[in-house]
Amino acid sequence: GDGYTEQQGDCDDCNPLVNPGVVELATVGGEGGGALEGVDDDCDGEIDNLPEPCDRDIPIDDADPLKAAKAVELCKTSSGPGDWGVVSATWVMVDGSPPPEGAEQNANFHLGHGILPKFGANIPPKAGARLLALSSGTARQASDEGFESPMGFNKKYEGEFPEGFPKDPRDCGDFVPLKPSDPTAVEIAIRVPTNVRGFAFNINYVTYDWPLACTEFNDYFVALLSPRPANLIDGHILFDNKRNAMSINNAFIDVCSCDGGPPCNLDGRVYACSSGTSELLGTGFEGRAGTGWLVTSAPVEPGQLIKIRWGAYDAGDHQLDSTGLVDNWVWLAEKDETVSTVPVDRPPP
Repeated sequence: GDGYTEQQGDCDDCNPLVNPGVVELATVGGEGGGALEGVDDDCDGEIDNLPEPCDRDIPIDDADPLKAAKAVELCKTSSGPGDWGVVSATWVMVDGSPPPEGAEQNANFHLGHGILPKFGANIPPKAGARLLALSSGTARQASDEGFESPMGFNKKYEGEFPEGFPKDPRDCGDFVPLKPSDPTAVEIAIRVPTNVRGFAFNINYVTYDWPLACTEFNDYFVALLSPRPANLIDGHILFDNKRNAMSINNAFIDVCSCDGGPPCNLDGRVYACSSGTSELLGTGFEGRAGTGWLVTSAPVEPGQLIKIRWGAYDAGDHQLDSTGLVDNWVWLAEKDETVSTVPVDRPPP
């Protein structure tokens, strides 16, 4: 059984994936595109009544990390060990340690996260009314109070590498990225619903490092999952098809331009730059580069307690900042063991 009785509200005691303690999942098409009969997964009397977004009217500078969870559509909080949902949320450095203690450094740290109604003129949220921004500079649009140019905002603190880092970019020669500067991250603990096998979220990365590829000063955006997926050597789940971490040296960089291009050749690394640069208008990253929206998915075990940590850091200096946008967390009823990231609106590189 699934631990629920009819007296406790179980509307299908023969199906362990249907009970009041699971998440409602959208019904998708069957074989050949035919419709499947809808299921009232959570036994509330309605079929496919998916949760409403919970991020409307959250201020840009809200200091509560639980609001960061809401900004990415992680709305439900867990009431205890038998209940799925967000267990906790904490602002951290990219290695999971606490934020800097000095007053100026701590204030600068918190400028590195923001809950935005949009990013620039052309990047709206993928779901709900807000998206989460995490930056090695300021997580603000160019028009927002607190914005500092991503050309270089020195937040005056350093950090340690997260698990599995540094990661040498493929095809960049021999260099080791320098230690993190100005990192900002959030870590969210979540108890997984018992009727899912995976999750997905959207990520969009913009960087002022363009066109300076393959240097030890390149910024990184990380997504770390604990426990780590079985087929990975560490918990980092955000990489391209060559296992490059998210930086200017990642194959997903496509929002870009150059003299004589596209395509653009940066010291032997070729970028298609097929998306142009209109996405960057109003972001402070005009004339630089980004990925456009991507979707990352990973497997989990039903009922498992997981932690996801998203964060951004500069490498070795306090210049040429980068920002990662996160939104639209969804649970997946089925998921193979593969961790993957793919573009949303264009073919994979």
